[in-house]
Amino acid sequence: MSVRRRLTTATGAVLLTLAVAGCSSLDRTMVGTLSYETDRDVVVTVTSPSVNGCHRLLVPRGATRVENDTLVDIRLYPTRDCKGKHNIYLPTSTSNEIAPGALPWRSYSVIH
Repeated sequence: MSVRRRLTTATGAVLLTLAVAGCSSLDRTMVGTLSYETDRDVVVTVTSPSVNGCHRLLVPRGATRVENDTLVDIRLYPTRDCKGKHNIYLPTSTSNEIAPGALPWRSYSVIH
């Protein structure tokens, strides 16, 4: 096999590996469950949500308690757009409950 042919084959293999790695990151998930509870004691559990973007919680009034049983840390927000200074860091395998009189959690984002 010529040097040029080996170089072409090696280059193709590297490009293929990069393409596969790049595409697989598009649908990465948090792996595990994220559970949250409403002020009416309704529990919602989401399995392996995406790691990308801002996620609104699936309850319109927000969550009073959140349990992060995923493999990644998240940040909780009282707004629907993952913005604002009144947010909280929630590490993996932990939970958080809002203080009396505090706004409920309405969105979250993954910490990369």
